[in-house]
Amino acid sequence: LAAALKELGEVYVVAPDRERNAAGHALTLHKPLRVEKLEERVYSISGTPTDCINLGVRIMKGKPHLVVAGINKGENLGDDVTYSGTVSAAMEATLLGIPSFAISMAGEGDYRFDVAAQFAKRLALQILKQSLPKDTLLNVNVPNLPKEKIRGVKFTCLGRRGYEDVIVEKVDPRGKKYYWIAGNRIIFEGRTNTDFQALQGDKISVTPLKLDLTDYETLSQLKSWESQL
Repeated sequence: LAAALKELGEVYVVAPDRERNAAGHALTLHKPLRVEKLEERVYSISGTPTDCINLGVRIMKGKPHLVVAGINKGENLGDDVTYSGTVSAAMEATLLGIPSFAISMAGEGDYRFDVAAQFAKRLALQILKQSLPKDTLLNVNVPNLPKEKIRGVKFTCLGRRGYEDVIVEKVDPRGKKYYWIAGNRIIFEGRTNTDFQALQGDKISVTPLKLDLTDYETLSQLKSWESQL
């Protein structure tokens, strides 16, 4: 990803020092953060993806023109965006007023990061030319396929995903119960043009997300409750 984006300008890499799956929008507030400079403009942070955004801006001594979060191993689709550290990093950058997008690769096995990186470069160039609306970020999911097998790009809405057997109960050798949060994925499709459908059709999904989570339609309906509460 960094190599592809360097064709557009100066790139800083600021990343967690370990896997941070399902880190969400967590900030590290209860312990100090360590920053290790690995090479010129490449830094490792002992914190979350959101920490990396805030420390990255400090390291650079100013805001970059663009933040690209990823490439994440595994898709971030539908409801999963609320758990995703990758999406949350892009969201944090957007909160700071920096155009941003998150990019993830669907599937498993040998990830074709070069395919996702080249798409990230094309999207980054488009954003640098035209920018994004205020308080809007993009969530990108790329099929783990050779470039020639990807059937285009689709701008989508979030789908819905549920799980079964989310909590797995086990017993340790001492007879005490312990639990894993796991589960088998089930896809619930309530509408068309979703990110799930795009990937199922071997297309790259790009979903615009807003920082403002307010449900304005319901807000207007609930106004009548004010006098009753």
